[in-house]
Amino acid sequence: MSADSPLRHLPNLICVVRILLVAPIVWLLLERDFALALLLVFIAGVSDGVDGFLAKRFGWHSRLGSLLDPAADKLLLASLFVTLTWLGLVPLWLTIVVVLRDVLLSAGSLYWNAFVERLTARPSLVSKLNTGLQLAYVLAVMTSVAFAWPPVLLVEIAGALVFVSCCVSGIDYSLSWSRRIVGLRGRAEAA
Repeated sequence: MSADSPLRHLPNLICVVRILLVAPIVWLLLERDFALALLLVFIAGVSDGVDGFLAKRFGWHSRLGSLLDPAADKLLLASLFVTLTWLGLVPLWLTIVVVLRDVLLSAGSLYWNAFVERLTARPSLVSKLNTGLQLAYVLAVMTSVAFAWPPVLLVEIAGALVFVSCCVSGIDYSLSWSRRIVGLRGRAEAA
């Protein structure tokens, strides 16, 4: 299929469906139906892989997709952290670290895009690792409640890894943005 196919918007549609799954997932968690919530999180995860595969395989990339995909991931994870904290299953301080990191990065990206230059989303390897650890942690919390596995100690270790990866990722982004600013100044001075 070509990049001009009528199906080229399918990855964006799948991404929108993933965003729409957030509300039922939160509702199920608040109802303490962890097994069904896990199923919907699994579906959201599979849809993330499918839309990424379709975009890469068929060249169905779009500016909208480059913004929707990370927004959907952040919305799902932030919603899971906040809801699980509300239920007393995730420490408040960890949710603050996770959400604050994402808010600061998103605000910085929006500012850069609006006032400096057009920005394309390119998450670093450290950021991808951080997202994976966050997802693994919330899944561990949910499965621990639903199925009494994994043991609490493993869940706590996963939480500690999320904290460390958030800090490392935040530092990595700070250094990356600093290099961009220095590069812009260098180009401005050379002009």
